[in-house]
Order: sequence, then structure tokens, then C-alpha cells
Amino acid sequence: MKKTIFIATIALVFFACAPKPIASEKTEMFEILKQSEYGGAEFKFFEIITEAKEFKMLLNDPDLKKKVKASDIYTANFLLLNMGPQTSGGYSISIDSIQELENDVIVTIKENAPTGMATSVMTNPMTIVKINSKKNIIIK
Repeated sequence: MKKTIFIATIALVFFACAPKPIASEKTEMFEILKQSEYGGAEFKFFEIITEAKEFKMLLNDPDLKKKVKASDIYTANFLLLNMGPQTSGGYSISIDSIQELENDVIVTIKENAPTGMATSVMTNPMTIVKINSKKNIIIK
């Protein structure tokens, strides 16, 4: 009986003192919400969405409803990247790098050309990005 109580006590002490995993509070700096060869604008432009009025269009997009919450406008900025019309498929626009400074976030955009065979149809590549910061955005 003493042996059973001793083993139970040791097991209790062991499990009670075991290190607990610490949840990481660090989130990724950005998240690609939507990327497509189609659906972009008829001209090239980059838009930083920071205000609630502009943000409503994202909340109403059927593809983004599950990825964006109304409260995100208070904690994040959003980028709408349009590459404009392209003569074939295979083009895309993406984030090359993001650098967070004290007061700014520098976002470097990369325009990708097709590699190999591509469809012979006009496309309008676009990307919507969530930047997990309310700092000033500088696009390069």
C-alpha cells in the first residue's frame, strides 16, 4: 500500500511540475487573403485600405467573409494590389518582403511573369493582403 501511495505521489509531483507550453502571441506580419489571375482592375494600382468605409467592400466579398472580421480594421491595414491587364495567363502580383520599422511598414511588391507555357487569354491579376499592423505603409 505504501508503495502505491509513493508512486502516486511521485506521479502527481512529476505531472504538476511539467513545463506548460506557452502560446505564442507573435502573429505573422502579413497574410494573403486572396490572389487570382482574374478579378483585378483594368489598370495597375496599389491601394492601402485603412478606413472603415473602404473596408466594407472586403467584408462584403464572398471569398473574404470567412477570413476578415469587422474588428480587423482596428488592428490591421489591407492592401489591394492590381497588376492591370496582361496578355496571357501566368502573371501574378505578390509580396516580395515586408520590413517593420519603428513607425512604418515597408512592403516590397513583386510582379511575377509566367514561366513556361501559359494560356493565351487576357488576365487582370490581383492580390488582397492583410498587414497585421496599423503603422504607416510604404509600398516599394
